[in-house]
Amino acid sequence: MNKELIEALNLLEKEKDISKEVLFEAIENSLITACKNHFGKADNVRVTIDRKTGDFKVFAEKTVVEEVEDEVTEISLANAKLKDVKYEIGDIVNEEIKSKEFGRIATQNAKNVILQKIREEERKILFSQYYEKEKDIVTGVVQRYVGKNVSINLGKVDAMLMETEQVKGEVFQPTERIKLYILEVKDTTKGPRIMVSRTHPELVKRLFEAEVTEIQDGTVEIKSIAREAGSRTKMAVWSKNADVDPVGACVGVNGARVNSIVDELRGEKIDIINWNENPAILIENALSPAKVISVIADDEDKTAIVVVPDYQLSLAIGKEGQNARLAARLTGFKIDIKSESKAREMEELRELFEGGSDYYEYDDEYDEYDEYDDVEYADEDNE
Repeated sequence: MNKELIEALNLLEKEKDISKEVLFEAIENSLITACKNHFGKADNVRVTIDRKTGDFKVFAEKTVVEEVEDEVTEISLANAKLKDVKYEIGDIVNEEIKSKEFGRIATQNAKNVILQKIREEERKILFSQYYEKEKDIVTGVVQRYVGKNVSINLGKVDAMLMETEQVKGEVFQPTERIKLYILEVKDTTKGPRIMVSRTHPELVKRLFEAEVTEIQDGTVEIKSIAREAGSRTKMAVWSKNADVDPVGACVGVNGARVNSIVDELRGEKIDIINWNENPAILIENALSPAKVISVIADDEDKTAIVVVPDYQLSLAIGKEGQNARLAARLTGFKIDIKSESKAREMEELRELFEGGSDYYEYDDEYDEYDEYDDVEYADEDNE
């Protein structure tokens, strides 16, 4: 029986990653609980278990007295002398308790104590494992749709991809494997509750970190990222080594690295630009693929005025203002884009009137340009 106990504990340790020491402690506590249920108290009960053989003994520590008033905690001097003639009044006698004497209810309660401990440890281990992956990516297997949410199996635990964290237009099939970003891991009585996302910008960042060796070894650093999930991402990268092209490293040979990430994101476009400490140069890079004539950036107010050729205006703004909007998020600057002809016109007006004139101003709060309703956006869609 004891050999079978050790084998069972080894199996639990292997399958559920619960240490045998924790399980031994659970067995000890279960035996004490059984004693309490059987005798009414167990303050004087001690349990010893041999960790190698699985042999265990249960003892009740009883005080030697002349006249016994509590059989659970006391033993008469005469009975103590029968065990060892050296015992005197006030000595402590360890009297063995046979677990076979426990009743059915006491045994059942002891079993429940062990099972409860196993469940608690399993929940704690699962929480710890996935808590370490918080703010990181994992691979999950699609199980089924629950309303508009998607149940995802992450291996040892399930997660729910909420509708708000799904990319618009993405449809998943059962057994499909997808990458997910873990937003948060909460500990609950039913196990870890894991919140995942497909829309978070950090998902793209983590995918590049996993794909690009130069990012893993710290040579290339992702300085900033802005994303409109399912449509386009802009990412600014920088290299610590002057001999390493950060954009080229992220793109890969023949676009192999970036294409694998685009495939994972189901065709989402990714613009990779060079980071620069000079905000004017950074903003110029961020508005790529549009050509820029000049940039005047105010680093304190985080505002910038950008002048582009007339034929590049719609490309700089992008369809529905997307290119400029992502550039603003990437750089942290409020960007006002003006065509070359409009900039000249405004400069002439300034010479005639004091106080300046109206600007074509990008307003991130409303995600639109105030005076560009009549602009026809470029067919290139910022390709």
